Amino acid sequence: MIFRHPLKALFYLNLLIILLLIGYKVYLNLYGPRLEAIHTDQVAELQASLTADQPFSFAVVGNINNSVGIFEQRIVPELNRSGVDFLVSAGNAVSSGGEDKYRALQGTLGHLQMPYLLTFGENEQENFGSFRFYDHFGPHFYSVSAGNSRLLFLDSTGKTPWRWQIRWLDEQLASDDSPHRFVFINHPPFSSGKDLLFGMEDKHLQPVEFRQALMSLLQQYRVDAVFSASIPIFAEQKVHDTRLITTGGAGGLVLNNEDSFYHYVRVTVPENPDADVAIELNRLEIGQHPVMKQLESFWFFIYSLFYVGYLNFLLVLAVFVVIAIRLYVTVYVGRDYYPDYDLDPTPWLKRPLKVAMFTNNYLPFIGGVPISIERLRRGLKALGDSVLVVAPRYRDQPAEEEQVLRIPSLLALGEKREFRLANIFLPRLRRQVADFRPDLIHIHHPFWIGSLGLFIARWLRVPAVYTYHTRLEHYAHFVPLPGRLFRNLISHEIIKRFANRCDAVIVPTYSTEEYLRMIDVKTPTYVQPTGIEYQRFQEVDHREVDKLRQRLELGDERVFVSVSRLSNEKNIDFMIDAIDQLRRRTDVPFRFLMIGDGHQRQRLQKRIDELDLGRHFTLVGAVPPDDMATWYHLGDAFAFASKSETQGMVILEAMAAGLPVVAVRSSGIDDVVRDDHNGYKTPEKQQLWLQRVQQLLEDDELRQRLADNALSFAADYSVEQFADDVRTIYATVLASRFGEPEDDRSAEG
Repeated sequence: MIFRHPLKALFYLNLLIILLLIGYKVYLNLYGPRLEAIHTDQVAELQASLTADQPFSFAVVGNINNSVGIFEQRIVPELNRSGVDFLVSAGNAVSSGGEDKYRALQGTLGHLQMPYLLTFGENEQENFGSFRFYDHFGPHFYSVSAGNSRLLFLDSTGKTPWRWQIRWLDEQLASDDSPHRFVFINHPPFSSGKDLLFGMEDKHLQPVEFRQALMSLLQQYRVDAVFSASIPIFAEQKVHDTRLITTGGAGGLVLNNEDSFYHYVRVTVPENPDADVAIELNRLEIGQHPVMKQLESFWFFIYSLFYVGYLNFLLVLAVFVVIAIRLYVTVYVGRDYYPDYDLDPTPWLKRPLKVAMFTNNYLPFIGGVPISIERLRRGLKALGDSVLVVAPRYRDQPAEEEQVLRIPSLLALGEKREFRLANIFLPRLRRQVADFRPDLIHIHHPFWIGSLGLFIARWLRVPAVYTYHTRLEHYAHFVPLPGRLFRNLISHEIIKRFANRCDAVIVPTYSTEEYLRMIDVKTPTYVQPTGIEYQRFQEVDHREVDKLRQRLELGDERVFVSVSRLSNEKNIDFMIDAIDQLRRRTDVPFRFLMIGDGHQRQRLQKRIDELDLGRHFTLVGAVPPDDMATWYHLGDAFAFASKSETQGMVILEAMAAGLPVVAVRSSGIDDVVRDDHNGYKTPEKQQLWLQRVQQLLEDDELRQRLADNALSFAADYSVEQFADDVRTIYATVLASRFGEPEDDRSAEG
């Protein structure tokens, strides 16, 4: 299978590599080995090589910025040849404080043939870099003795309170008797007065009080020089016998003009404590063509990855390979967007099929999906197929059921605990479905037990067919998430992702197929309306109907029937308000029978009572499915207002009983109700809906014409035809996946 699709296998292999490398990267940052307190080793090496009675020199650089092309390849070799005893960075040695940047810097500094010390600067602090600097190097402000000199490092980023640093610096200078003293601070304590790049005007030491306090100490104590970086220029001032030097040209962006150029500063400390320190600017004549500079930046990006580890380079390489494969497939691999008309489902139609159905609710739970599944199960069984239904367990389920795998519930939801959250994690479920050996798995919900069905289909390597029954966005009130977020985004994303992982999708109407295409479902889609038991509606015993009329105390009034779960998404309040108006607008006596139960029943009954509507609007409650045909025959017309249907199976059942329909337009209604033929469909505007209901109530001739057409229309939706059509879909999907059945291929061999 892998060798049949090598590009696809390579694509997913690369994705796996990327995930593994990202995981390794996280491990490296959180749990990997750390380079700790590097400054400790550097100071020990520095002090071992210097004595108080000998001259020495050191280099000061600023704004290395992880530079390979300038600092590592140009400046480091020159420093190694210059004979300086150690190097000091005045800040911004890294381009940012990420772990990879610190490790890349360590690789660069490893080319130095001398010790080095770093000043904590703004780049070192970025991206939570302060704790990395502390772990890898040491404190953010510190003091080091070198020969006959004292080196003091300050933190100008604001990470350390400046008042605390000033107190510390005062104590250090007061107690130190070194002939020479040098201070290193990332942000310059003075303005150079030179033209700077946009956005660099605020790169000086802040706040002003910090700057003033530092200057006061420089006046009080003798300090040879203060070195800063941050700004990509060279500038120098003298304040209170202290030289203030800004050096920012060790690798970052420079303008290559008289003020901004690549350079480093060499400091020579004499043996004689009374002699002056020599500070020498070393300008580097490095000029690059803009194109070459861009190429070098790109090369540094790739090159620096090696310092973090070759795995990072493989990560980038893998990303590019994935992109290349996707581009190759998009540009060069031809696609046929038309169905494969050469598929022959006939061999699969000639043999009995084994189908496992997965559903989040099933009988005895009353609803459109359970009834649809049960009808399909019966129809397939009549055609000689075997069906295993995987569904939740209910208290009042039948004691004995044929090929129904019930899953115990983790918890029950709803006022009447009608929604069961099944325990899909039981190990035995997978084994029991595997023992059934299904040819195909049919999934009726895009989550929970539906997800289990898709998982088992992949595990058993059989096709998965999904029937889109429910407009998920209308069930936001059941979900513990912000309603708009679920309605406008999450619900559609759930449907799209699940449908695209299946081998085929069955939809009951063309309008629902259009919806799936709008949300970018790519899976082959088959329009197949759910079947109804048409013949049973024609065989109703009218004596049973008369008994039911007497029990309900129905006289000569016209009867409207509606069938729906009593839930928010079914729009029952819309109909209650309309019927309240209808009784005031007509003299024709009528009753409205609302068949169904649900968690909103008490609230709806209270509303009916408040409107004193009990003589006209009756909440019947749940009716057993086998008795529904009799209840439909009580009616003269069928009224419906739900907008959450994908087909509206109860509407077809009403038509099979000879009832014309008035319904609110929605995706499931539009393809079934034909205006002025078998009923009326209106926008969700109460006055328009009420007007059509009143027409059917008062116009006997119109009602009879639409009733005759409704009965004729419903005849095309029999369960037998439904099961046969779905079976053809199964066979087509199996032929697409496997070609011919195994036994047929063996016979040909």
